[in-house]
Amino acid sequence: MSLPSRLPAVLQAVMQGQPRALADSHYPHWHHAPVTGLMNDPNGFVEFAGRYHLFYQWNPLACDHKFKCWGHWSSADLLHWQHEPLALMPDEEYDRNGCYSGSAVDNNGTLTLCYTGNVKFDDGGRTAWQCLATENVDSTFTKLGPVLPLPAGYTGHVRDPKVWQHDGRWYMVLGAQDLQKNGKVLLFSSADLQQWTSEGEIAGYGINALHDAGYMWECPDLFPLDDQHILICCPQGIPHEEQRYLNTYPAVWMAGEFDYTRATFNHGPLHELDAGFEFYAPQTMQTHDGRRLLVGWMGVPDGEEMHQPTLAHGWIHQMTCLRELEFIDGKLYQRPLRELTALRGEAQGWQETALPLAPMEIFLETASADEFSIDFGGALMLKHDASGIRLARRSLVGDETHYRYWQGDVRSLRIYIDRSSVEIFINDGEGVMSSRYFPTYPGQLIFNGSKPGAFCYWPLRPCMVE
Repeated sequence: MSLPSRLPAVLQAVMQGQPRALADSHYPHWHHAPVTGLMNDPNGFVEFAGRYHLFYQWNPLACDHKFKCWGHWSSADLLHWQHEPLALMPDEEYDRNGCYSGSAVDNNGTLTLCYTGNVKFDDGGRTAWQCLATENVDSTFTKLGPVLPLPAGYTGHVRDPKVWQHDGRWYMVLGAQDLQKNGKVLLFSSADLQQWTSEGEIAGYGINALHDAGYMWECPDLFPLDDQHILICCPQGIPHEEQRYLNTYPAVWMAGEFDYTRATFNHGPLHELDAGFEFYAPQTMQTHDGRRLLVGWMGVPDGEEMHQPTLAHGWIHQMTCLRELEFIDGKLYQRPLRELTALRGEAQGWQETALPLAPMEIFLETASADEFSIDFGGALMLKHDASGIRLARRSLVGDETHYRYWQGDVRSLRIYIDRSSVEIFINDGEGVMSSRYFPTYPGQLIFNGSKPGAFCYWPLRPCMVE
């Protein structure tokens, strides 16, 4: 049974909220962000019928996580995007508490969404349905309803289907929590996207001798890359280390051999995917030219998200830039999407130790012995020394300073700056640190310490969603 439509309230929220968001000095110059309300996980990242599609978790009614729709952007070139009709709303009994994350596939010429319908009960319990929806000729979607109920042996925390096709058969990985409150990744297969068969658990607590693996694994994504398979996921509850896994919840990757016949994934250790303050729920897709692209939510659940100053303007969160993945010598490299070079203005060399703080791309070369710092308008501080990089940022709640680290020999940095975000690519993508920051404008970008061996920067043109 359908629930009462909240579409009129959504339209009103957009009409009233968008001017406030666009007037905010922290609203992105060239990143994806919500026109109003709260945005989080990227969903349904796919290339279909000559266009790229990026769906996203969106609450247009408030800056909270209570009403989860799927918004929708599309692009012909991965650079210029346009708004598409709202794809999903939580208006059925099986998704009444949110259309949670998922993926999109080309099913015999039909763009098909695979998502989790979240249902919460009055007694505090919950359940989850894995659901389908198909695109109509007007770019809206029709829900087909649930195709997979909550599997036996797991709590109501089973969600985020990532679906792909291999040798004519469909496969799905799901994030899950078993009845012992341990995080797992489940594998299912299907001939038609409708009837699904459990293939068992392929990652998580107790698998491949993995312990201290957290109580819930979210947003799994399994894909081939070079001669390996990579599993990306977000394990909630893994222990914080002195200089790793410092966010409330991290995103990780692991590499190994995936066997379709045995339905096993023999993987190595967990690695942090991004060492910055804000990065979560990444999703990948493969382009027609063979590139594996990634986009993530530049946010983290819980933590200090509800203290960000953009809430005063009625919006919160943004996506990362799109990234290209490669697996080289046992390491997962993330590089900025090559199409982003089209946003560059005229290149500038080293002129002085301070620049006006504005959207820009910076490239510099350094040596491990060099010591220097970069002050991003007093709102974020990068310090480099022989141990690597340390980011420092003042708490949004109190006077405490928080730190994030990347350890290793730093040879080069490529830094992408937007009005309220900084993405730092280390050694051509060997490491990444993504962070939000909220400077007062006008501000300055100030360099102190050793002069870089090479230095160049480009102002970046705006590239807003149309």
